[in-house]
Amino acid sequence: MVFDIDMIKKVYAALPGKVEATRKMLGRPLTLAEKILYAHLYAPTTTPYERGKSYVEFAPDRVAMQDATAQMALLQFMTCGRDKVAVPSTVHCDHLIQAKVGATQDLATAIDTNKEVYDFLSSISDKYGIGFWKPGAGIIHQVVLENYAFPGGMMIGTDSHTPNAGGLGMVAIGVGGADAVDVMAGLPWELKMPKLIGVKLTGKMSGWTSAKDIILKVAGILTVKGGTGAIVEYFGEGADSFSATGKGTICNMGAEIGATCSLFAYDTKMADYLKVTGRTEVAALADEVKEHLRPDAEVYADPTKYYDQVIEINLDELEPYVNGPFTPDLAWPISKFAQAVKENNWPEKLDVALIGSCTNSSYEDISRSASLAQQAIDKQLDMKSEYTITPGSEVVRYTIERDGLLNTFDQVGGVVLANACGPCIGQWARHIDDPNRKNSIITSFNRNFAKRNDGYASTHAFVASPEIVTALAIAGDLTFNPLTDKLKNKNGEEVMLDEPVGYELPPNGFEAEDAGYQAPAEDGSGVQVIVSPTSERLQLLAPFSAWEGTDLKGLKLLIKANGKCTTDHISMAGPWLKYRGHLDNISNNMLIGAINAFNDKSDTVKNSITGEYGAVPATMRDYKAHGFGAVVVGDENYGEGSSREHAAMEPRHLGVRAILVKSFARIHETNLKKQGMLGLTFANKEDYDLIQEDDTIDIDGLTTFAPGKQLTVVLHHKDGSTNEFPVNHTYNEQQIEWFKAGGALNVIRAEAAKKA
Repeated sequence: MVFDIDMIKKVYAALPGKVEATRKMLGRPLTLAEKILYAHLYAPTTTPYERGKSYVEFAPDRVAMQDATAQMALLQFMTCGRDKVAVPSTVHCDHLIQAKVGATQDLATAIDTNKEVYDFLSSISDKYGIGFWKPGAGIIHQVVLENYAFPGGMMIGTDSHTPNAGGLGMVAIGVGGADAVDVMAGLPWELKMPKLIGVKLTGKMSGWTSAKDIILKVAGILTVKGGTGAIVEYFGEGADSFSATGKGTICNMGAEIGATCSLFAYDTKMADYLKVTGRTEVAALADEVKEHLRPDAEVYADPTKYYDQVIEINLDELEPYVNGPFTPDLAWPISKFAQAVKENNWPEKLDVALIGSCTNSSYEDISRSASLAQQAIDKQLDMKSEYTITPGSEVVRYTIERDGLLNTFDQVGGVVLANACGPCIGQWARHIDDPNRKNSIITSFNRNFAKRNDGYASTHAFVASPEIVTALAIAGDLTFNPLTDKLKNKNGEEVMLDEPVGYELPPNGFEAEDAGYQAPAEDGSGVQVIVSPTSERLQLLAPFSAWEGTDLKGLKLLIKANGKCTTDHISMAGPWLKYRGHLDNISNNMLIGAINAFNDKSDTVKNSITGEYGAVPATMRDYKAHGFGAVVVGDENYGEGSSREHAAMEPRHLGVRAILVKSFARIHETNLKKQGMLGLTFANKEDYDLIQEDDTIDIDGLTTFAPGKQLTVVLHHKDGSTNEFPVNHTYNEQQIEWFKAGGALNVIRAEAAKKA
């Protein structure tokens, strides 16, 4: 079955004309990203947009939502006055399945535990014409790649790793739920025109090196915020030399450098993947317009003229990488990793090795890892570490079972987990003798922030390719280099692991008895969506209050966060995922992971009313009960990581009025704006140091709030002294209207009411 074929035909029919018009308007050759972006404008333009400055309205082709974020997105959508989504949209149940015992039992437990939420998502999808992928069908990004992604298309998704679809040449961007509501409601979706980073790949990978190593190296070059506000476009003969799923891995992890998305040009590898996943018709359509699905020849010839930054990587010389711990941009080539482990006193013993996830669960990944597991059997080697395998979809799982690969993993003691996110997002009931014991794990996932996988600050998490992860699992030692080191087998013989081998695509094709898809009702008007008023997991939303029309005076300082403050720190996942549809309940995790700059502790802040220290959410609830708003102060790249809009909605719900930081991650800043919050940055970053624990804060200039015009923050210190300094913002006219209305959704509701 080919989904949305009529929509795809429409995109391709219009593409040549739109590309030619853009080339004429800009007066120069085009990168691939420019072709796709200008072809998806909500309304035509005769004026070029300025990269990194112009706000642009786009019309994406489709929307994808995972179950944890879909709850809040659809609770918002059902209030906007439409009876059906305006573009093809899907919901994927992948986040709420906890890894504990194994796939079968864990899935059954999840279906029972989350029945209320699954029933809600199923019925609301039915009502509004949304495709529904049931629990066990697979992880959103793998399922999208297998079924929906197409070269030259544009998609938004309520998950930060939505860019995975760039592996099939699609501009796919992670957003918050309110952005998804705009597109599902048929409204334009706004984005600042991205800058362009070109990554030229020469040569060809071989041996132990895989696509994962390309993005691990790029992360080391650009860091976790080096891609912010940019699309990373990969090109060159090296880019055409490896699989579409390998390209997907690279685009997936582009989220770890803050990139808007990442992108590869259409090639024969993409065509092969489309055909093997039952979309021969899409490949044929793409072939007809393939010149428009690649950068122009002049871009290849002189890339520095067309990209804002160019990085070149020779794949002939690329080593495998291991990144971490605690951040995905701490990059170590395998030849230097053992030394780094010893010098930094990281635990050398490897407790657990985990492969799979949305980032690395393709047939190629699994078959190459299985070849190493088979070597362990053949060479009489024990698997020294605990070892888990997470298939990305039921199609992948069924196919690797059919082809005997799961049996190979079983023979070495591997545990196959459900087709879900699981340990990658903290949904892991890990068995460990002492949670406080310093320990090391390694995964083929994408993120490795402290507490990300198992909730334990003592866990040192590293990221590598599935092949390297599997090799280190066999050794049980982080200092083992499979390219150079030998292992002692059961017979006392020293043996070396051979290079991994595998198949890009299954020789006998993909197969599944039930892929897990549920089509929506033809007519959803009679479908009832019921949310119990006593539910602990679902809660209908009330509109946020509009701005009162004055400057904000007498705000309390809630917390001054020090260092890395990701969306995991602001709104943790793991056990909190069950409250993703209940704003008040999940607000009890607000900022509990952030480090207070005044005492270096998490979830312990001073209540300026009582003078006592307590939990962040409880302190904010007390301020709200006494009629006080508050300010959260943060460090660099505040809100990096997941797209979860709960990290913006929870402070808004509890009465925080402004977030003031040194710099923002893109998605989080947008989420704050959508919810009617003030997202401000220090004009002078050193002013962060002026903020004291007992400060009362004013924000002046709001009565003349305008694009490009600074606001003023006044600090009233406990000793009676004051400090005053300017702060910046990036709000445009439309976003200022969101602020004034109390949130973008209030604007949508008002417009729908007018039409009604």
